[in-house]
Amino acid sequence: MGRPSNPLFPYTIKPHKLNGHVYASTQVPRVDGKTGRKVFRHVHWGTLTDNVFHPFSEFILLPPSEREKYIFPEGCDTHELQSLSGMRGQGRPEYGDEAKNRLYGDIWLLEQVAEKTGVRQDLMVAFDGNKEMADAILTLAMFPYVTKFNYSRVERWQRIARTPSSMELSAKNITLLTQSITEGHRLAFLQCRASRLRGGQMCAVDSTTRTAYGDSLTDIRWGRNKERLPMPHTTEVVVYTLDSHMPLYYRSFPGNMPDSRSLPTILADLEHAGFTGIIFITDRGYESLRNLEGCILKHIPFVSAVKIQQDFISEKILEFGDFGARPDGMELDPDTRLYHRQYDMRHDVKGNGNCVHKSDRLKLNLFFDSARRGEEMVELDIEILKQETDLAAMKASGELLDADAVLKRQFCYFSLEYDAQKRILTGYSRDEKKIERARRYSGFFAILTHCLDWDAPTAYGNYRLRDEQEKYFQQMKDQMGADRQRNWSEDGKTGRLFILFVALILSSHVRHVWRSTALHKSFRTSLDILDEMRSIRCVEHTNRAKHVTPFVGMQNDICDAFGFTPPKGCERRYVSREVVKRKRGRPRKAVVEQQ
Repeated sequence: MGRPSNPLFPYTIKPHKLNGHVYASTQVPRVDGKTGRKVFRHVHWGTLTDNVFHPFSEFILLPPSEREKYIFPEGCDTHELQSLSGMRGQGRPEYGDEAKNRLYGDIWLLEQVAEKTGVRQDLMVAFDGNKEMADAILTLAMFPYVTKFNYSRVERWQRIARTPSSMELSAKNITLLTQSITEGHRLAFLQCRASRLRGGQMCAVDSTTRTAYGDSLTDIRWGRNKERLPMPHTTEVVVYTLDSHMPLYYRSFPGNMPDSRSLPTILADLEHAGFTGIIFITDRGYESLRNLEGCILKHIPFVSAVKIQQDFISEKILEFGDFGARPDGMELDPDTRLYHRQYDMRHDVKGNGNCVHKSDRLKLNLFFDSARRGEEMVELDIEILKQETDLAAMKASGELLDADAVLKRQFCYFSLEYDAQKRILTGYSRDEKKIERARRYSGFFAILTHCLDWDAPTAYGNYRLRDEQEKYFQQMKDQMGADRQRNWSEDGKTGRLFILFVALILSSHVRHVWRSTALHKSFRTSLDILDEMRSIRCVEHTNRAKHVTPFVGMQNDICDAFGFTPPKGCERRYVSREVVKRKRGRPRKAVVEQQ
């Protein structure tokens, strides 16, 4: 019978000498697959110098509950652990490092945004109270937004700016941090965000493509790149709430994944994270019979643009017959200058067993834009004339033809006759049926609603709100510098997407406040707000509390717009603290100085 194992052995730290250095290490047991014997591997958590423990970043990034399990040698000095921001007790903070004078204003503003939006609190919950991990994620989230540089300059930036994390975020530490973020952390963070969302909010679902430099990622596919670049990419989906103007969900899909196939996964993720009572707004890319019946089965409210070429919509358009300026039977909305008509639809879906689910207030909202019809008719005539001219030139020159699929796409309004062996065009004629079909559909578009008591103008007005989603993607690729993926490993990609999502929450709140207040009159973009705040500095001297330079001019107006109070002693309003001997009668008013 073997010796019983010690349950504390994996957490017992012992010195391990290697190449002239002494490391604080633990031994992790594993079974060798070839010999079947138990072997041990040393895991280094820091160095031991004169019996003083200097932790590595791997140990610092562990949750506090996990750090407490480790048993240090008797007499080992672990004072560096007590100096971590997450281990300090309450009281007046003192700065123990060398004296520094660093930029702080823009970081201070984003830190207040993180507190107001609950991002910092949610990070603490998702990472089991690890304040060092939360501060490091916030630092990496702020860096591209403030500087527009990649992560190779973070360590240098920390020398001139006072960041939330005091740990040096070198390339190695950033890699360790991003690779330690798991799907469990992502789901826990999304659950915290779901608890802050009130029901009945409208959320836009949309996707964009991001080109990747690394060629080893699994999700990179040669799908349709929205930047029209012949490069591999992934599809990034974000759900954005149009009421609180903030992203609430993200996920990455392979680059060749159609939007319609990704919606069931998105809905399942949102359900697992605890998001309820959401009204989804999607474009035509997410329309499919599978998605429609899935929403009916789960009683999900949605607003979706649909293709007018479908049979049940074509029948409605054909009922109008030939018309002049507008179809008969449609009402006019004077605000949008659109003709509209709403139809009650029915779509029953068979559930498990003999259960039948009926659609709830499924409505087709058909719209007609007379101005758009005129433009589309002109564009149609121009396109037909261009194709006919090109075909005549190809027939006269005897030019070799492209593949059949290319010809069908380039000359969609013509029927071609050609020699299949010589690939030479011999004749062509207009496809009058297809041309007539295009003319009949011009000016029409349709929106489908479910579980909603909206009329057609209301459905159109709410659907138009999703334009804000496009500005969100533009902000992500421009202001955040996230137009390219600069990672090569799967676990690194998971962590970087998580950090990017945190950064977009902060930037979305800044942009919303800038747009919804008088700040948009004083600053051209939301980035100009950060530029205005950047000159504020944090001065730290050894064994002294930090000192923040005063807030002046527009810096105070920015704080007022965001609802933030400047640090004590930095505000423009100063109340005299003079001690005056009390006299009889009404006390005089306090002396106030405005700067």
